[in-house]
Amino acid sequence: MQVHLVDGTYELFRHYFAVPSSRDAGGREIGAVRGVVGTILGMIEDGATHVGVATDHVIRSFRNDLYAGYKTDDGVEPDLASQFQPLEDALTELGVTVWPMIELEADDGLAAAASQAAADERVDRVWICTPDKDLAQCVVGERVVQLDRRTGQVRNEDGVREKFGVGPASIPDWLALVGDAADGFPGLPGWGAKSASTVLARYGRLEDIPPDSVDWDLKVRGAKKLAATLAERSDDARLFRDIATLRADGRMFASVDALRWTGPRPEFERLAASMKAAGLWTRARGFKRG
Repeated sequence: MQVHLVDGTYELFRHYFAVPSSRDAGGREIGAVRGVVGTILGMIEDGATHVGVATDHVIRSFRNDLYAGYKTDDGVEPDLASQFQPLEDALTELGVTVWPMIELEADDGLAAAASQAAADERVDRVWICTPDKDLAQCVVGERVVQLDRRTGQVRNEDGVREKFGVGPASIPDWLALVGDAADGFPGLPGWGAKSASTVLARYGRLEDIPPDSVDWDLKVRGAKKLAATLAERSDDARLFRDIATLRADGRMFASVDALRWTGPRPEFERLAASMKAAGLWTRARGFKRG
């Protein structure tokens, strides 16, 4: 059994900026929704059997209470923000399991779903369909992997180390040092991808890095200054790591069987027509597994 977990927020943003504008029968912008629904249906046509999609139903989350600079919905174009609910409705009527996240984020939902699916011995592989680097912390060997559906790149545990220079367990620590502009936290001054990778590849976790660079069993440019910054900003580093750590202990479904796609609901025909995309209904209704 293969389980595909999709970052609906990423897909919605990606399609919003990639596909032509389109309005539904009521004049509402719906182009990105049509694009995402089409691509999820394409996954099913290509063989995906068990599919779950997580969305940021509310973009602000508990992380905004942890750090004032964390990402918000400020600046998100209204025509994009207005498509989250229609996307969730359309995917639900398509027959796909959807998790609209509110207090937690879509990435947390994907992390929890991946952990839960991987615990089922019937599951051969879990595909986390997003290129977001924070999801790299969820990769486990060849069993839980990341898939960038736009490029087709698959990243297993070795791929995470090749990309970031550290294993999945150290990704939150790496992000704490380097920062994540997309999520709105800066990391520590002076620390870059290379220095963070070199140090964490040796020590693994922030608290295991010796406080004095003379004790580092490494050659790192500017090590003395980096060690001083880490010592002075240790509270910030731990805060940023907490922000970057995905909450994977939630229960997203009763059984992995609930993720199995069995076809569209009858309402999907009306919804597809309202989006001026009757072909989506024709594809979903007519699809038969080999």
